[in-house]
Amino acid sequence: MMATAPVYQSRPLKRFRRTKTAIEDLKNDLYDVVQEIHPATVRQIFYQAVGRGLVEKTEAAYKNTIVRLLTDMRIEGSLPFNWIADSTRWMRKPRTFSSAEAAIKRTAEAYRRSVWDNQGVYVEVWLEKDALAGVLLDVTEPWDVPLMVTRGYPSLSYLYEASETITYQEKPTHLYYFGDYDPSGIDISRNVEVRLREFAPDAEIHFERVAVNPEQVQRLNLPTRPTKKSDSRSKGFEGESVEVDAIPPGVLRTMAEGCIQQHVDQHQLEVMQVAEKSERQWLQMIASTMVGTEAQP
Repeated sequence: MMATAPVYQSRPLKRFRRTKTAIEDLKNDLYDVVQEIHPATVRQIFYQAVGRGLVEKTEAAYKNTIVRLLTDMRIEGSLPFNWIADSTRWMRKPRTFSSAEAAIKRTAEAYRRSVWDNQGVYVEVWLEKDALAGVLLDVTEPWDVPLMVTRGYPSLSYLYEASETITYQEKPTHLYYFGDYDPSGIDISRNVEVRLREFAPDAEIHFERVAVNPEQVQRLNLPTRPTKKSDSRSKGFEGESVEVDAIPPGVLRTMAEGCIQQHVDQHQLEVMQVAEKSERQWLQMIASTMVGTEAQP
């Protein structure tokens, strides 16, 4: 009779669980991170946490630790909601007003002159990921610079409409692109530049990929991830990949602002601001006049 081998019942691996004290300490550390870099996306906060040794660089740590704790902190009121940027979800609604007076009053408050009408060039900032739009909007909006979000590969219609805007400017156009450093991310920026030049052949276009670039990976010590071999564009791509989210939000904003400010003619800017202030006061006067008229019997 053959002896049967003993059967050993395998025990499930014990899952690492932080103590309540460790979780509270991690929450405090995350608060310090977000306070320093906000507004920032959850993915950017994750990369900063990895860089500071707070969590491991795994998707499980991102989803089960960072996402979960940041959710808890916002719900319990210990982390302001507006410190987390999310431009991927938005509402479509026409702008309406309670009255003509309210419309004029709102116009007076929000009135701005175009910064680039009397500048010698036209500037746009292009961004691969819509999740980061809220991070760069803090820079592009004050300077009246369009923030063009591609969401991966942009459609032909999107690129054609963008090229029409560039052609309409009738001045040198400077485009600054921010995207991932991976096979597809590199190809997206190439595709954007090629199509815009194709659709606006007579325009003077200066296209620059600002980030992420290979030298920044080393200089900024950016967290990397394995390059997907399944990507058909990975042939010829060397090294590991880096998401644009890995760049600290403050550094991204500084990069974008530097790109914009180098093209600003300060004298023309001051002339525009004087005219803008005068016209805003004129609109406020009209709004005040309408209030007085409506108050009369």
